[in-house]
Amino acid sequence: MNNTKYYAAAITAFVIWGFFGFVLKPIDHYPSLDILFYRVFVAGGIMATVNILIRPRIIRETRALLLEMPRPQRIKTIVQVLGGGVLLMANWFFFIYVMNHVSIKAASFAYILCPILTTLLASFLLKEKLSLTQWFAVGLSVLSCAILSTHKFTDLLYSLIVALSYALYLVTQPKNNRLDKFLTLAVQIAFSALLLLPFYPEYRGAIPTETSFYVFIFIIAVVYTIIPLLLNLYALKGLKSSVMGILLYINPLINFIVAIGYYKEPIDGLQTIAYLIILFSVVIFNLDILKKRNRSLNALKERSSL
Repeated sequence: MNNTKYYAAAITAFVIWGFFGFVLKPIDHYPSLDILFYRVFVAGGIMATVNILIRPRIIRETRALLLEMPRPQRIKTIVQVLGGGVLLMANWFFFIYVMNHVSIKAASFAYILCPILTTLLASFLLKEKLSLTQWFAVGLSVLSCAILSTHKFTDLLYSLIVALSYALYLVTQPKNNRLDKFLTLAVQIAFSALLLLPFYPEYRGAIPTETSFYVFIFIIAVVYTIIPLLLNLYALKGLKSSVMGILLYINPLINFIVAIGYYKEPIDGLQTIAYLIILFSVVIFNLDILKKRNRSLNALKERSSL
Protein backbone atom coordinates (compact mmCIF):
# COMPACT_ATOMS: atom_id res chain seq x y z
CA MET A 1 0.00 0.00 0.00
CA ASN A 2 1.34 3.42 -0.97
CA ASN A 3 1.36 5.57 2.17
CA THR A 4 2.97 8.63 0.56
CA LYS A 5 -0.25 10.67 0.56
CA TYR A 6 -0.84 9.89 4.25
CA TYR A 7 2.72 10.87 5.12
CA ALA A 8 2.29 14.08 3.12
CA ALA A 9 -0.93 14.89 5.03
CA ALA A 10 0.67 14.28 8.45
CA ILE A 11 3.85 16.21 7.64
CA THR A 12 1.86 19.15 6.22
CA ALA A 13 -0.28 19.33 9.38
CA PHE A 14 2.71 19.38 11.71
CA VAL A 15 4.59 21.89 9.54
CA ILE A 16 1.56 24.22 9.70
CA TRP A 17 1.46 23.95 13.51
CA GLY A 18 5.19 24.62 13.62
CA PHE A 19 4.54 28.16 12.36
CA PHE A 20 1.63 28.81 14.74
CA GLY A 21 3.65 31.49 16.54
CA PHE A 22 3.49 33.80 13.52
CA VAL A 23 -0.25 34.36 14.01
CA LEU A 24 -0.31 33.95 17.78
CA LYS A 25 2.38 36.52 18.59
CA PRO A 26 0.45 39.52 17.14
CA ILE A 27 -2.45 38.91 19.56
CA ASP A 28 -0.44 37.74 22.59
CA HIS A 29 -1.62 40.82 24.53
CA TYR A 30 -5.11 39.27 24.69
CA PRO A 31 -5.90 36.71 27.43
CA SER A 32 -5.01 33.20 26.32
CA LEU A 33 -8.40 31.88 27.41
CA ASP A 34 -10.16 34.42 25.18
CA ILE A 35 -8.10 33.22 22.22
CA LEU A 36 -9.18 29.66 23.05
CA PHE A 37 -12.87 30.63 23.28
CA TYR A 38 -12.91 32.47 19.96
CA ARG A 39 -10.77 29.84 18.23
CA VAL A 40 -13.21 27.07 19.10
CA PHE A 41 -16.39 29.10 18.53
CA VAL A 42 -15.28 30.42 15.13
CA ALA A 43 -13.94 27.04 13.94
CA GLY A 44 -17.12 25.31 15.12
CA GLY A 45 -19.34 27.91 13.45
CA ILE A 46 -17.51 27.68 10.13
CA MET A 47 -17.63 23.88 10.02
CA ALA A 48 -21.28 23.71 11.09
CA THR A 49 -22.27 26.26 8.41
CA VAL A 50 -20.37 24.42 5.66
CA ASN A 51 -21.92 21.07 6.57
CA ILE A 52 -25.48 22.35 6.91
CA LEU A 53 -25.51 24.53 3.77
CA ILE A 54 -23.19 22.68 1.40
CA ARG A 55 -23.01 19.08 2.60
CA PRO A 56 -26.53 18.02 3.70
CA ARG A 57 -26.22 14.83 1.63
CA ILE A 58 -23.14 13.79 3.66
CA ILE A 59 -25.09 14.39 6.87
CA ARG A 60 -27.95 12.16 5.64
CA GLU A 61 -25.54 9.44 4.48
CA THR A 62 -23.66 9.51 7.80
CA ARG A 63 -26.95 9.28 9.72
CA ALA A 64 -27.99 6.29 7.58
CA LEU A 65 -24.57 4.69 8.12
CA LEU A 66 -24.92 5.04 11.89
CA LEU A 67 -28.44 3.59 11.84
CA GLU A 68 -27.21 0.57 9.82
CA MET A 69 -24.61 -0.25 12.44
CA PRO A 70 -25.40 -2.75 15.20
CA ARG A 71 -26.38 -0.84 18.32
CA PRO A 72 -23.15 -1.59 20.30
CA GLN A 73 -21.02 -0.48 17.36
CA ARG A 74 -23.13 2.67 16.87
CA ILE A 75 -22.78 3.63 20.53
CA LYS A 76 -19.03 2.93 20.43
CA THR A 77 -18.60 5.09 17.31
CA ILE A 78 -20.57 8.00 18.78
CA VAL A 79 -18.58 7.78 22.02
CA GLN A 80 -15.32 7.80 20.03
CA VAL A 81 -16.34 10.88 18.06
CA LEU A 82 -17.62 12.86 21.06
CA GLY A 83 -14.72 11.62 23.15
CA GLY A 84 -12.38 13.04 20.52
CA GLY A 85 -14.06 16.41 20.96
CA VAL A 86 -13.59 16.23 24.73
CA LEU A 87 -9.91 15.34 24.31
CA LEU A 88 -9.36 18.21 21.85
CA MET A 89 -11.02 20.69 24.21
CA ALA A 90 -9.08 19.30 27.17
CA ASN A 91 -5.79 19.58 25.29
CA TRP A 92 -6.44 23.19 24.29
CA PHE A 93 -7.69 24.09 27.79
CA PHE A 94 -4.79 22.44 29.64
CA PHE A 95 -2.31 24.04 27.21
CA ILE A 96 -3.75 27.51 27.87
CA TYR A 97 -3.84 26.87 31.64
CA VAL A 98 -0.20 25.79 31.72
CA MET A 99 0.79 28.79 29.58
CA ASN A 100 -0.99 31.19 31.96
CA HIS A 101 -0.45 29.65 35.38
CA VAL A 102 2.63 27.39 35.20
CA SER A 103 5.17 28.39 32.55
CA ILE A 104 5.59 28.75 28.79
CA LYS A 105 8.47 26.30 29.00
CA ALA A 106 6.24 23.63 30.55
CA ALA A 107 3.62 24.16 27.81
CA SER A 108 6.23 23.83 25.07
CA PHE A 109 7.78 20.78 26.71
CA ALA A 110 4.40 19.02 26.50
CA TYR A 111 4.75 18.67 22.74
CA ILE A 112 8.18 17.14 23.20
CA LEU A 113 6.62 14.49 25.45
CA CYS A 114 3.54 13.93 23.27
CA PRO A 115 5.18 11.82 20.52
CA ILE A 116 6.67 9.42 23.07
CA LEU A 117 3.33 9.03 24.86
CA THR A 118 1.50 8.52 21.55
CA THR A 119 3.97 5.85 20.45
CA LEU A 120 3.80 4.02 23.78
CA LEU A 121 -0.03 4.21 23.98
CA ALA A 122 -0.33 2.93 20.41
CA SER A 123 1.98 0.05 21.26
CA PHE A 124 0.18 -0.99 24.45
CA LEU A 125 -3.45 -0.05 23.70
CA LEU A 126 -3.67 -0.63 19.94
CA LYS A 127 -1.05 -3.43 19.92
CA GLU A 128 0.92 -1.66 17.19
CA LYS A 129 4.21 -3.54 16.89
CA LEU A 130 7.49 -1.64 16.79
CA SER A 131 10.77 -2.98 15.49
CA LEU A 132 13.97 -2.86 17.54
CA THR A 133 15.10 0.08 15.40
CA GLN A 134 11.89 1.96 16.19
CA TRP A 135 12.21 1.22 19.91
CA PHE A 136 15.77 2.58 19.68
CA ALA A 137 14.34 5.77 18.14
CA VAL A 138 11.85 6.03 21.02
CA GLY A 139 14.76 5.63 23.43
CA LEU A 140 16.57 8.50 21.71
CA SER A 141 13.43 10.62 22.11
CA VAL A 142 13.33 9.82 25.82
CA LEU A 143 16.97 10.88 26.08
CA SER A 144 16.24 14.19 24.36
CA CYS A 145 13.32 14.80 26.74
CA ALA A 146 15.57 14.12 29.70
CA ILE A 147 18.01 16.75 28.39
CA LEU A 148 15.24 19.31 27.83
CA SER A 149 13.52 18.57 31.15
CA THR A 150 13.36 21.43 33.63
CA HIS A 151 13.97 18.99 36.49
CA LYS A 152 10.93 20.47 38.25
CA PHE A 153 8.38 17.78 39.11
CA THR A 154 5.34 20.08 38.97
CA ASP A 155 6.27 21.42 35.52
CA LEU A 156 6.85 17.90 34.26
CA LEU A 157 3.48 16.77 35.67
CA TYR A 158 1.60 19.58 33.90
CA SER A 159 3.49 18.88 30.68
CA LEU A 160 2.46 15.22 30.93
CA ILE A 161 -1.22 16.17 31.31
CA VAL A 162 -1.14 18.37 28.19
CA ALA A 163 0.77 15.76 26.20
CA LEU A 164 -1.43 12.87 27.33
CA SER A 165 -4.66 14.60 26.22
CA TYR A 166 -3.45 14.95 22.62
CA ALA A 167 -1.74 11.55 22.58
CA LEU A 168 -5.05 9.96 23.58
CA TYR A 169 -6.80 11.88 20.79
CA LEU A 170 -4.39 10.50 18.18
CA VAL A 171 -4.69 6.96 19.53
CA THR A 172 -8.50 6.90 19.74
CA GLN A 173 -9.27 8.33 16.30
CA PRO A 174 -8.02 5.72 13.76
CA LYS A 175 -11.07 3.49 14.27
CA ASN A 176 -13.46 6.13 12.88
CA ASN A 177 -12.44 5.40 9.27
CA ARG A 178 -15.97 4.84 7.90
CA LEU A 179 -17.23 8.27 8.88
CA ASP A 180 -16.74 11.41 6.80
CA LYS A 181 -13.68 13.18 8.23
CA PHE A 182 -14.93 16.73 7.75
CA LEU A 183 -18.25 15.95 9.44
CA THR A 184 -16.50 14.04 12.22
CA LEU A 185 -14.25 17.00 12.97
CA ALA A 186 -17.20 19.40 12.77
CA VAL A 187 -19.08 17.39 15.40
CA GLN A 188 -15.99 17.23 17.62
CA ILE A 189 -15.32 20.97 17.50
CA ALA A 190 -19.04 21.82 17.89
CA PHE A 191 -19.19 19.52 20.93
CA SER A 192 -16.08 21.26 22.33
CA ALA A 193 -17.75 24.63 21.77
CA LEU A 194 -20.89 23.49 23.64
CA LEU A 195 -18.76 22.34 26.57
CA LEU A 196 -16.89 25.67 26.67
CA LEU A 197 -19.98 27.85 26.24
CA PRO A 198 -21.10 27.83 29.94
CA PHE A 199 -17.63 29.06 30.99
CA TYR A 200 -17.53 31.94 28.50
CA PRO A 201 -19.64 34.53 30.42
CA GLU A 202 -17.67 33.98 33.63
CA TYR A 203 -14.11 33.69 32.35
CA ARG A 204 -13.98 35.85 29.20
CA GLY A 205 -12.21 39.17 29.17
CA ALA A 206 -13.41 42.40 27.60
CA ILE A 207 -14.89 41.88 24.15
CA PRO A 208 -12.10 42.63 21.61
CA THR A 209 -12.68 45.74 19.49
CA GLU A 210 -9.66 45.52 17.17
CA THR A 211 -10.45 44.19 13.68
CA SER A 212 -7.00 42.59 13.55
CA PHE A 213 -7.92 40.29 16.45
CA TYR A 214 -10.82 38.77 14.50
CA VAL A 215 -8.70 38.49 11.35
CA PHE A 216 -6.05 36.51 13.23
CA ILE A 217 -8.70 34.39 14.98
CA PHE A 218 -10.20 33.53 11.59
CA ILE A 219 -6.76 32.51 10.30
CA ILE A 220 -6.14 30.46 13.46
CA ALA A 221 -9.55 28.77 13.17
CA VAL A 222 -9.16 27.83 9.49
CA VAL A 223 -5.42 27.46 8.82
CA TYR A 224 -4.22 26.34 12.26
CA THR A 225 -7.23 24.38 13.50
CA ILE A 226 -9.55 23.01 10.80
CA ILE A 227 -7.00 22.25 8.06
CA PRO A 228 -4.31 20.50 10.17
CA LEU A 229 -6.86 18.52 12.18
CA LEU A 230 -8.50 17.31 8.97
CA LEU A 231 -5.07 16.35 7.65
CA ASN A 232 -4.43 14.47 10.92
CA LEU A 233 -7.67 12.50 10.62
CA TYR A 234 -6.94 11.72 6.97
CA ALA A 235 -3.36 10.63 7.74
CA LEU A 236 -4.62 8.28 10.46
CA LYS A 237 -6.48 6.32 7.75
CA GLY A 238 -3.16 5.06 6.40
CA LEU A 239 -0.59 5.53 9.16
CA LYS A 240 -0.22 3.92 12.55
CA SER A 241 -0.67 6.14 15.61
CA SER A 242 2.94 5.37 16.58
CA VAL A 243 4.16 6.78 13.25
CA MET A 244 1.98 9.88 13.72
CA GLY A 245 3.43 10.28 17.19
CA ILE A 246 7.00 10.36 15.95
CA LEU A 247 6.15 12.67 13.02
CA LEU A 248 4.65 15.06 15.58
CA TYR A 249 8.24 16.01 16.45
CA ILE A 250 8.25 18.10 13.26
CA ASN A 251 6.19 20.68 15.17
CA PRO A 252 8.67 21.41 18.02
CA LEU A 253 11.61 21.15 15.60
CA ILE A 254 10.16 23.96 13.49
CA ASN A 255 9.34 25.90 16.67
CA PHE A 256 13.01 25.56 17.62
CA ILE A 257 14.20 26.84 14.22
CA VAL A 258 11.73 29.77 14.25
CA ALA A 259 12.66 30.67 17.84
CA ILE A 260 16.39 30.96 17.18
CA GLY A 261 16.25 32.01 13.51
CA TYR A 262 13.39 34.54 13.48
CA TYR A 263 12.76 35.61 17.08
CA LYS A 264 16.46 35.37 18.02
CA GLU A 265 15.73 33.60 21.29
CA PRO A 266 18.86 32.42 23.14
CA ILE A 267 19.64 28.71 22.94
CA ASP A 268 22.31 26.76 24.76
CA GLY A 269 24.42 23.82 23.64
CA LEU A 270 22.42 21.18 25.51
CA GLN A 271 19.15 22.29 23.91
CA THR A 272 20.76 22.20 20.47
CA ILE A 273 22.01 18.65 21.11
CA ALA A 274 18.57 17.58 22.35
CA TYR A 275 16.82 18.84 19.20
CA LEU A 276 19.42 17.22 16.96
CA ILE A 277 18.76 13.92 18.78
CA ILE A 278 15.01 14.39 18.14
CA LEU A 279 15.67 14.94 14.43
CA PHE A 280 17.87 11.84 14.33
CA SER A 281 15.19 9.79 16.14
CA VAL A 282 12.54 10.78 13.53
CA VAL A 283 14.83 9.55 10.73
CA ILE A 284 15.70 6.31 12.57
CA PHE A 285 12.05 5.57 13.40
CA ASN A 286 11.00 5.77 9.76
CA LEU A 287 13.95 3.83 8.30
CA ASP A 288 12.15 0.46 8.45
CA ILE A 289 9.05 1.95 6.81
CA LEU A 290 11.11 3.49 4.00
CA LYS A 291 12.98 0.20 3.46
CA LYS A 292 9.71 -1.75 3.22
CA ARG A 293 8.31 0.82 0.79
CA ASN A 294 11.43 0.60 -1.40
CA ARG A 295 11.23 -3.22 -1.39
CA SER A 296 7.57 -3.05 -2.46
CA LEU A 297 8.37 -0.59 -5.25
CA ASN A 298 11.25 -2.77 -6.48
CA ALA A 299 9.01 -5.85 -6.45
CA LEU A 300 6.39 -3.99 -8.50
CA LYS A 301 9.04 -2.89 -11.01
CA GLU A 302 10.31 -6.47 -11.34
CA ARG A 303 6.79 -7.84 -11.95
CA SER A 304 6.03 -5.11 -14.51
CA SER A 305 9.24 -5.86 -16.41
CA LEU A 306 8.39 -9.56 -16.79
